[in-house]
Parts: sequence; structure tokens; C-alpha cells
Amino acid sequence: MIFKKNSKKKSKKNSKKESQKQYLPSLLNTKAYNYKVYKFSLLEKILYTVFAFLAGAIVAYIFYGGIGKDSFGNVTNTTKMLNTIFMIAGGILAVVLFLPARNKAIQEKNQIAIRNQFRDMLEALYTSLGSGKNVRNSFESAREDLKLQYDEESFIIKELNIIISGIQNNIDIEELLLDFGNRTGIDDIKTFSEIFKVTYRKGGNIKETIGNTKEIITEKMNIMEEIETMVTKNKTDQNIMVFMPVMMIGFIKFASSDFAENFTSPIGIFATTLGIVAFVSAYFIGKKILSIKI
Repeated sequence: MIFKKNSKKKSKKNSKKESQKQYLPSLLNTKAYNYKVYKFSLLEKILYTVFAFLAGAIVAYIFYGGIGKDSFGNVTNTTKMLNTIFMIAGGILAVVLFLPARNKAIQEKNQIAIRNQFRDMLEALYTSLGSGKNVRNSFESAREDLKLQYDEESFIIKELNIIISGIQNNIDIEELLLDFGNRTGIDDIKTFSEIFKVTYRKGGNIKETIGNTKEIITEKMNIMEEIETMVTKNKTDQNIMVFMPVMMIGFIKFASSDFAENFTSPIGIFATTLGIVAFVSAYFIGKKILSIKI
């Protein structure tokens, strides 16, 4: 009994580790892209880390630079030490906040790309089936049609290569589609794969299934585009509002050294910190509100 529990725990851990990998084994035992995660390349990680650290350090200096000056306003060793501490802390905090946000943005962008390409694949399949071709030949024909739109390195061409190679190796087409759907993490694709499996095995109307799915996805995409158009201005305003406090404080500090001294007092430091917490919180709340999903 204990052995069974331990084996279950191990299998759960292994499956969780598998789901976090950028590439998963396909049914052909080849590398297949996992759209549910995104892993930075070494170069990307270095560049994003350096960018975030420098940006965070500059912002920290603008808000907290100059603390610890003497009564004559001269820079002391304490000032230099505090400047360094705040800049390092600001840089690290920026890296911690920026990298996951950027990672998620790229991952979501990839999911949008594969969903759009999947819609185009369904359209090509629908046309091929309408011309009297069987399912296998329709997938091959769809790949050739999509090569006119996408290059060999595009997501959908790679997925069609896996599906067609799987069919040639006597792997059930419905299982290949289910594997594809599970890796995308997109409900529409997973649902289509499940419906396709039932319809195909029962000898149902595959063309109708593909046509209905294509219409649903197209309708969703049109609605999302309309919503995106409506909220674009709000997103732009939100991004501007994030940079405004930094620009204003920076301008005040460098334009008026006397007024800048107010920011280095205990009350000034407290007010600055409170302001930073407020506008960072407002940014993330606003971002969550504006990220509408269908």
C-alpha cells in the first residue's frame, strides 16, 4: 500500500516535470513543442536580465538616490553606499518581476500564433475534404497549401509533419491530434481533437466537424480582435501612466536640487515608497482587468 502511494507521488512529480519542459516526446518519440510553457534561451535570459536590472537600478536611483548627504548637501560615503544598495535591490526586484511577465507574454503570443495557424489548417482541410479527398490525403494537401502561407519553421507546418509522419507509421490520426491538442493547452483545439476522435471512429461527418470548429474559432477570433481594438487605447494609457511618475520625479530631482532634498527626508522616503507600491499595484490590477479572455 505504501509502495503504491509512493509510486503515485513519483508519477505525479514526473508528469509535472514533463509538463514544464519546452519539448515533449511525440507519439513518434520525436521532439514536439510544448505550447503551455516557454523557456528562455541563454542569450534571451542574459539580455532580458541585463535590461531589467539596468532599468530597475535607474528607477531606484531616481526615487532613492541622494539619501545620506550631509547638512551642506554634499555626497558622503553613506550616500554612495545607500545608492549602491538601492540600485542593486531595485535591479534585482526588476529582474524578479520582469522575467516571469515577459516569459508569460511570449508563451501567450505562441498560443495565439498556433491557434491562428490551426484555424488556417482547418480551412485547408475543409477545402481538401470538399474536393473528395480522404482524411489522410487531406492532411497532406493541407500541408502543401499552408506552405504557401507559412515557412518550414512555423508551428503548424511542424505539427503537420508530425501528424503525417505518424499516419505513415500506422499511428491513429485521432491519437496524433489528441497529443497535439494536449500540448497546445488551448481548449478549442483539445475539444476539436476529442470530437474528431469520436466522429472518425464512428464514421461520422468529418467535414462538418471541421467546418463547425473553424466557424467557432473564427467567431472567437473576431470577437477578440474587436475587444483588443477597444482596449488598445486603455493599454497605451496604462503604459504611459507607469512611466509618468518616474519621469516626473526624475525631472524634479534634476531640475531643482533644493526641492529634491525633500525626497531624501524620512517622510519623503516613506511617501515615495508608498507611491511606488500604489502605482505598481495599480499597473498589475489594470493589466489583469484589461487581459480579457474568451
